[in-house]
Amino acid sequence: MLAVIYWVDYQNGVLWIEIGSTIVMTTEALRVTVVAVRQKHRGATILLVGMVCSLTGLSLRYLSMFTPIFATLVPFSTTDIYSNTFETFGTLCIPLSLSVYLATEFAFTSKSLAAQLAAVKQLSAQTLAQEQEKQLMLTQQNETLEQKVTERTAQLQHSLDTLKTTQAQLIQKEKMASLGELTAGIAHEIQNPLNFVNNFAEVSVEMADELQQSLQKGEVTNAADLSTELRENMTYIVENGQRAAAIVRSMLEHSRSSTGERRPTNLNELADEYLKLAYHGMRAKDPDFQVQLCTQFDEEIQPVIVAPQDMGRVLLNLYNNAFYAVRQKQSQQVDYQPQVMVCTQQVNGHVELRVKDNGVGIPDSIRGKVFQPFFTTKPTGQGTGLGLSLSYDIVTKGHGGEMIIESQEGQGTTCVVTI
Repeated sequence: MLAVIYWVDYQNGVLWIEIGSTIVMTTEALRVTVVAVRQKHRGATILLVGMVCSLTGLSLRYLSMFTPIFATLVPFSTTDIYSNTFETFGTLCIPLSLSVYLATEFAFTSKSLAAQLAAVKQLSAQTLAQEQEKQLMLTQQNETLEQKVTERTAQLQHSLDTLKTTQAQLIQKEKMASLGELTAGIAHEIQNPLNFVNNFAEVSVEMADELQQSLQKGEVTNAADLSTELRENMTYIVENGQRAAAIVRSMLEHSRSSTGERRPTNLNELADEYLKLAYHGMRAKDPDFQVQLCTQFDEEIQPVIVAPQDMGRVLLNLYNNAFYAVRQKQSQQVDYQPQVMVCTQQVNGHVELRVKDNGVGIPDSIRGKVFQPFFTTKPTGQGTGLGLSLSYDIVTKGHGGEMIIESQEGQGTTCVVTI
């Protein structure tokens, strides 16, 4: 734009255009120089030198034109050749310095960008190498981890198989212990009818001999009396034999593996039968054991749909725990009457069975653990800790019922089964 202005000025010879364009150019150059110096640009010195040279040349140009004294001091300054030289020099210094400044800035910027690009490439290469190294390490770690997981899984599977085998053995042991306790009660219970059968059989043999002798002697009346007594003895033998057979059937039902078959069952009769068997089993192990058995059966309850064998195991475990609790308290107190009570009642469409004892009770600290497998308060060798756990599973999972424990330490325990 300045070149156009100078060309117009040269063609027309208008002085004010020359002066105005010079002022505009110089002012803008001065502004750029000040900005470069303040911001400490690398080419600020070049701009400053160019500005000084430009001001010097223009000053000599206009001083020779408008100052007579200066023209007197420098005669040659008034000649056109020198005046034009000053003007050209002053005018060109600014664009030249700007050109050099811009070239310097461009060269430095290009060099800086090239250095940055090289740094970026180097950093990218390092990053790529690090990523590849990390990837390799991750791959190795994953392989190691997978190997360890495989080994650990195999170990855990082996431990799990061992645990399942041990648990199955313990459950079988618990069942056999339950069967042993039941068998002891059955043996004690069956002893009475067997004694009746043996005694009446012996007496019947003697009476048969007497009957034969009476017939040989012709004592018809005596023979008739002996025949009547013999018939009564046979009746007693049959009754006690049937009683023994019923007990054996109960034992066989309990010893068979449960099929889970449910049928309508009189809960009162089932509870009473297993109460007697559990008591006689305890008496077989401890002949001195005595306990007051109390029953309060609701005669109006309807038969419940249960698996009798499974429910019998539950009742046997509850009774044995109650007997154990009162026997423990009996060994601690002299003036103490052990008591175990069994109650049934109909509650809101459900049948509720309660087994209550006045034994040692359960401390609050362990009450929440009584249904955990393998948890027991009995001495080592006297319990597996599976009785209540199996009973809980039978009631809750097998029959959709509920089992809860209510206890107060030193006062007794009540187990409530709801079907």
